[in-house]
Amino acid sequence: MKKKNKVLLLGWDAADWKIMGPLLAKGQMPALKKLIDRGVYGNMATMNPPYSPMLWSTVATGKTPDKHGVLGFLELMPDMKGVHPVTVNSRKSRAIWNILHNQGLKSNLVGWWPSFPAEPINGVVVTDRFQKVSMDPKAKNPIVSGTIHPESLVKEMSDLRLFPYEITEAHILPFMPKAKEIDQKNDKGLRAFAKIMAENVSIHSAATYTMQNSEWDFMAVYYDLIDHFCHAFMKFHPPKLNPVPQDLYNIYKDCVNSAYRFQDMMLERTLELVSEDTTIIIMSDHGYESDHKRILEMPKYQAAPSLEHRQFGMFVAAGPNIKTNEKIFGLGLIDVAPTLLHMFDLPIGKDMDGKVALDIFKETSSPNYIESWEHIEGDFGESKNTDYKDFLNDQETMEQLIDLGYIDRPDEKIENSIVKVKCDLKHNLARVYLGKKDYEKAKAILLELIEEKDPIDLIPYYMDLLAISFSESDYDKAEIYLNELRTRDKKFKINTYFSEAKILMHKGHIDKALKLLIEAKNKKPNAQVWYEIGKIYLQIGDYSNAKNAFEESLKLEVDNAKFHNALAVTLIRLEHFEEAAEHALTSIELVKYFPEAHYTLGEALEKLGDTENAKKAYQTAARLKPKTHHRAEKAIENIESQNKFEDKINSTNHKDQIIIVSGLPRSGTSLMMQMLHKGGKTVLTDSNRKADISNPKGYFEYDPVMALHKDNTWLHKAQNKSVKVVAPLLKFLDPQYRYKVIFMNRDLHEVVQSQQKMIGKDTETLPIRLFESYKKHLSLVETWKNKEPGVELIYIDYKDVLSNTREVTSKVSSFLGEDLDLDAMIGCVDTSLYRNKA
Repeated sequence: MKKKNKVLLLGWDAADWKIMGPLLAKGQMPALKKLIDRGVYGNMATMNPPYSPMLWSTVATGKTPDKHGVLGFLELMPDMKGVHPVTVNSRKSRAIWNILHNQGLKSNLVGWWPSFPAEPINGVVVTDRFQKVSMDPKAKNPIVSGTIHPESLVKEMSDLRLFPYEITEAHILPFMPKAKEIDQKNDKGLRAFAKIMAENVSIHSAATYTMQNSEWDFMAVYYDLIDHFCHAFMKFHPPKLNPVPQDLYNIYKDCVNSAYRFQDMMLERTLELVSEDTTIIIMSDHGYESDHKRILEMPKYQAAPSLEHRQFGMFVAAGPNIKTNEKIFGLGLIDVAPTLLHMFDLPIGKDMDGKVALDIFKETSSPNYIESWEHIEGDFGESKNTDYKDFLNDQETMEQLIDLGYIDRPDEKIENSIVKVKCDLKHNLARVYLGKKDYEKAKAILLELIEEKDPIDLIPYYMDLLAISFSESDYDKAEIYLNELRTRDKKFKINTYFSEAKILMHKGHIDKALKLLIEAKNKKPNAQVWYEIGKIYLQIGDYSNAKNAFEESLKLEVDNAKFHNALAVTLIRLEHFEEAAEHALTSIELVKYFPEAHYTLGEALEKLGDTENAKKAYQTAARLKPKTHHRAEKAIENIESQNKFEDKINSTNHKDQIIIVSGLPRSGTSLMMQMLHKGGKTVLTDSNRKADISNPKGYFEYDPVMALHKDNTWLHKAQNKSVKVVAPLLKFLDPQYRYKVIFMNRDLHEVVQSQQKMIGKDTETLPIRLFESYKKHLSLVETWKNKEPGVELIYIDYKDVLSNTREVTSKVSSFLGEDLDLDAMIGCVDTSLYRNKA
C-alpha cells in the first residue's frame, strides 16, 4: 500500500466556539490559533440524543447509534444479572481503527469513550478505564486486565497516572486564585477539580508517551476535560447569573476559561511531537450552553445535564492537503469516519450515514465505495473479551457518572436497576429514530415502554410522543398526550405552552395561541418562544411582526439554522430579497443538509434575478428531501419557462391592458371594483349577483370568471376594462394579454371571520385548514406574478382603503396610468361597512 501521511484525531468533549472565540481573540489559545491559521475551521453538528458515548461511537464508525449499538452510559452485563458503565462490547459496528488494522495500518487509541476492554489492533490502545482511579489515597488502584493493549505496556505505563490526592496548590491556583476561601466541608468544588484534572493529565501523559514510543499511521485521543469542567463550574461562568452567590462566583468564575487554556497548553505539547506530514483534526461532539440557557437546578431525569449541550461543537483541521485559513460549513459527526477513510485512500461503506468532507481538501479525488465493511472477511482486531469478572465493580466510573448527573445511583434492588437501564436504552434508541425522523419506529418503542408494568416514570416517553404527534400533524393525539402529561408528576416543570399554542392554532384559535405565547415571552423570554410567535405572525400574513419576532429569537440564539430560515422566508414576503438570501445562506452554513433553507435560498436568488444559482438551490432542495421535490421542480420549471414567456410577450403587439381586481373572498375586492367604476373605469360585469346584506353596494362580478380554469377565451372582452378575479384563479389568465393587477390584502383572521358570518357559520372558532389554504394561495400569487412578464401587480391593504383613502386612490390611479375621478372614488368608501375587525 502507498504510504499515506499520518492522521491525528483529538477529541475535545463539549468544546464550543462561543467560549473559544474570545479566548482566541485575546491570544489565550495560541496553539489552536496556529492550527486555524494554517487549516480550516467550522461548526460540527451534533445528534439526538447528545450523549457522549453514543456520539463518540458515531465519530468512530460513521454510523448513527441505531446501527453501531452504543445507546447510553450504562449497559447490561452479558448474563443480564447486573449493569455497569458502557464498554466497547456494546458497539456492533467496526470503528475506523478496526478497518485500518485490516488494511495493514497501525493505530493508537487513548482514552476513547467507550474503548474498554481494549481491542487487539495493530497498535497501542489505552482505554477509558486507564485514568479512573479512587479518590482514596490508601486504595491500591491496579490497572485491571483489558485496560491497555498490548498487556506488555501495563508496567511501563502505570506510572503515567496522576492521582487526585497528588493535586497541589500549584495545580489549583491558576484556575481559582481564591481557592483558600473554599469551605471544603460543604463545598465539593476542589474534589471535583482534583478528579477532573488528574484524569485528563493521565490521558495526556499516556498520549504523549505513546506518540513518542510507537510507530503509527492513525492516532485518536479523547479528553473530557472541558465537558467535565463545564458540568462542574459553568454555573459560575461570566456573566454572573442572579441566583449564584457572589462569594462562590468570585472563587470559580475563571474555571471554564482556564480549562480551555489548559487544553490548549496540552495541544501545544502534542504539536511539538508530530511531524509536518501529520494531518491534525480537533473536534468536539457538541457545544455547551454558556449564556442565559444555563441550568442552575437540574431536573431529575435520565442524563438531564445533556440539556446544556449545544447543537454545535467545533472542528479544526490542518495538514499537508488541507486548505488554509478557511471556514467550512455543514459538517456532522457522521462525516468524520468517511473522511478519515478517504484520507487513507480507502473506500467508504455505503451503510455509513456520513459523507466525505471534500470541502476541507486542497486537492480532491472522488471517494470510492463498498457495500459495507461489516461484510468483509478477515482480521479487524475486534474485541473477543466478554469475560467481565475483572471489572464487574467499576465503581469509580459509576460514581463519576452519578456525580455528573448522567445516571441515578443504582437501586439497592438490582432487579430495579436492570429494568431502568433496559428502559433507558430503549428510550435512547427511540430518540435516535426521532432524530432521524423515523417516527414509526420511534413510536413503536415509546408505546411499548408505556405498556411496561414496571415502576418507571413515563413522562419522558409522553413528551417524545407529543413531539412526534406534532411532526405528523396529528393534533388529536397531541392533545391526548398533552393532557396525560398535565396529570402526572409536576417535578419535571414541563413548559407546555408551545404544545398548547400549536393545538389552539389547529383549532382556529389563533388569537388565543398568540396571547398564550406572548404571556410566556413576557414571563421568561427565550429564543424558542419568539420563534413560535414569529411563526404565527408569518402564518397570518403579519410579516412585519414576524420579522421582529424572528430577529428577537436570533438575538438570543444566533446560530440556530431554523430561525435564520424563518427570517429569510419572512424577508422574501417583505421583498427584502438580498437580506433574505444572506439569512438563507447562514442557515445552510449552519446545517448543510437543510432542504427548506436551500429552497428559501432559491426563492431569494430568483427574486434577485440570479436564476442560474436559484436553479441550483432548488435542485439541492429537491435532492435532499423528496417531499420538496415537486415544489422545487416546479420552481425550476418556472425559471426555465421565463425566457419563453418573455419572448412571447416581446414578440406580440401588446393588446390593450386588462385591469384585474383580485384577492381572497371578502378582502375588499367589491369595494375596489366600485371605486374604479365611480372613478370612470368601465367594469366588466353581468350584474347577475345582486347586492345583499353582506355586500349592500354590489358584487361587480362576471359569471364566466367562475369557470376561468376551464375557459379563458372570453378575456378579450375585458380589454380596457376592470374585472374581478378571485386569487386562486389568477394562474389561469391567458399570458398573451397585459394585466394590471390590484391585489386586495386584508387580515386573514378578518377574511375568514367575514366569510364564516356570510355563510352563517361560527365566527369564534375559525377553521385552521382554511387559513393554511389561503396562506398558500397568497404565496402562490407572488410566484405567479414573477413568472408572468405581462403582469404588473400592486398590493392594497383593505384598512388603508378605509383610513387613508386619498393616498390609496392616488396610488391606484398612478399604477394604472389613467386619470381617474379621485373624489368620486373617495366618496364611495363607507367605513360603517367595516364590521368584521380582527
